[in-house]
Amino acid sequence: MNIQLTALHYVYLAYIVLIIAVMIRRRDTTIICVAGIMTIGLLATETLSGSVAGIFSSFIYATKELLSTIFIISIIVAMSRVLIRTGINEVMVTPVTRFIRSPQVAYWGIGLIMMVVSLFFWPSPAVALVGAVLLPVAVRVGLPPIGAAIAMNLFGHGIALSGDYIIQGAPKLTADAAGIPVTSVMTASIPLVIVMGTVSTLTAFWMLRKEMRSGSPVHSPDAISGIVSTEPSSSSETVSTTTTTLPANQPVQRKVMSPRLQQAFALLIPLLFAVDVILMFVLKLQGGDATALIGGTAVVILIAITLAAHRHAGPEETTNYLIEGFQFGFKVFGPVIPIAAFFYLGDAAITELFINPLPEGSHGIVNDLGVALAGLVPLNDTVGAITMTVTGAVTGMDGSGFSGISLVGSIASMFAGSADSAPVLTALGQVAAIWVGGGTLIPWALIPAAAICGVSPFELARRNLKPVLLGLTVTTIVAIFLI
Repeated sequence: MNIQLTALHYVYLAYIVLIIAVMIRRRDTTIICVAGIMTIGLLATETLSGSVAGIFSSFIYATKELLSTIFIISIIVAMSRVLIRTGINEVMVTPVTRFIRSPQVAYWGIGLIMMVVSLFFWPSPAVALVGAVLLPVAVRVGLPPIGAAIAMNLFGHGIALSGDYIIQGAPKLTADAAGIPVTSVMTASIPLVIVMGTVSTLTAFWMLRKEMRSGSPVHSPDAISGIVSTEPSSSSETVSTTTTTLPANQPVQRKVMSPRLQQAFALLIPLLFAVDVILMFVLKLQGGDATALIGGTAVVILIAITLAAHRHAGPEETTNYLIEGFQFGFKVFGPVIPIAAFFYLGDAAITELFINPLPEGSHGIVNDLGVALAGLVPLNDTVGAITMTVTGAVTGMDGSGFSGISLVGSIASMFAGSADSAPVLTALGQVAAIWVGGGTLIPWALIPAAAICGVSPFELARRNLKPVLLGLTVTTIVAIFLI
């Protein structure tokens, strides 16, 4: 598989290194990403006007790609606002608090529930379901929002998505590309997913627990004001146990609702979401379709509760809640769109925005770099395992996780020294690509969990970095022994 690297590839790689370096220093990367888009556009079009226009076009492309996520987050936040103001959320979470009584139980409970739901419906709709119900409980028992975000992220976008044993989208893509049966990839991935999940979640939990015990702040200084804050309330009209904050950091005032109505809605809401889960299973709704069902249900709940609580002012208040939700959603995504716009150029965006500037046979800039990396190392199982981990991670840098796994399967078949090693190498590349790109390290892929929990996606990515890298290292070593 020979790929000719051009100036576009090298410039893109240079900007990736620069962006990562700036992120490590915890500085804003927007200007660098815009400069990268402009430079790529200049090389692709060879005109200054095309380069400048490419900035705006890439922003539009990134927004379209992220739009469904922006909407589901905005709608769930809008629904959460009315639940908090009417006190329904407190009635809903009271039964759950009997089982979740400590931060430790909250971390593992949220994680395991998230993993199970994500196996059936993928993580994006699972985040909305799990976060909306369990986050207030977790915060109430002392788990910081960043801890809940880490748990949802590692168990959902990490363990569940990298194995994908129910929907089987990921193993089918990698197996087809490698020319081996899907069942062989799934079987080979089981010990790798277990090791990766165990190491990363235990490491993250240990780091979080150590930080909490030392008294260090566990909230990011640049955290986004989200659904729940744990600071005590000073107003008799605010939520009695927690003060929930809006994006503008204004306390949420309670709207009086009768206990009977509160209890009725507290029963109805979980029932409606349970019906959604049944429909997803019966109708085989996954990914975007499942997210749409959750989002539509949240809108219906929002309207019903608002009309019941505000009566004649219900229509106007419904609009106000939606405005709050969308303000929050676009505020969260604002810093991410320029970064996503640059990284999307590493995949399909570059051929859509600029008239195919890549050489014939190219699979996109990021995938070409992965192939080139694989071509620089000797073909044997041990080196192949290390290379597959790095290649999978590189192809996941566009934030998709799925866009490069077909290529990972093809490269795995090249490195396989025997029929037995091919499934292990394929599964290893799949695990690396999805853990990096599917939503544990790339900031804009982290947004669903980060936004629901009200934390910065960049801070969440930073906290995930050590656990995920350690997990990949141990998993690669295990894969070498399995080969």
